[in-house]
Amino acid sequence: MELATLLFLAFIVIQRLGELIIAKRNTARLLDKGAYEVGANHYPIMVAMHSAWIMYLLVFGHDEPISIAWLLLFAVLQCLRVWILSTLGERWTTRIIVLEEPLVVHGPFRYFSHPNYILVVAEIIVAPMVLGLMWVAIIFTALNAVMLWVRINVEHRALAPLRKN
Repeated sequence: MELATLLFLAFIVIQRLGELIIAKRNTARLLDKGAYEVGANHYPIMVAMHSAWIMYLLVFGHDEPISIAWLLLFAVLQCLRVWILSTLGERWTTRIIVLEEPLVVHGPFRYFSHPNYILVVAEIIVAPMVLGLMWVAIIFTALNAVMLWVRINVEHRALAPLRKN
């Protein structure tokens, strides 16, 4: 395994594990503030899909060379990730948590209603392409499209009362 490939894959695994820790902490804080979860029934499916995506990257990408152009695009996406997470702060989580407070409408949320979903769609395509795994990008983009269709519909219904008309 090339060192660059090892570092790239390790980054993805460590980042995702770190995000789960942050999400769990933020979810607990939000629930303590009186927030509630919606869409919990599809959450395990989403976690399984993302876990499978990572496993495919590890199994099929561990001995692939890195594409510098795709890696640079991945790096740009990480800047977007930091912007999204820093904008949401303690309100960022991987679950759909409804807090009876005004929605965040600054930062990337000023331009897009779902910047985190846009980011995830891009990452599901770009990370496999860093390793030349176009077929992984295609398969998981299709699976993620179905997941996002479910998730965004649930989220829109849950947050509708909080949106300003």
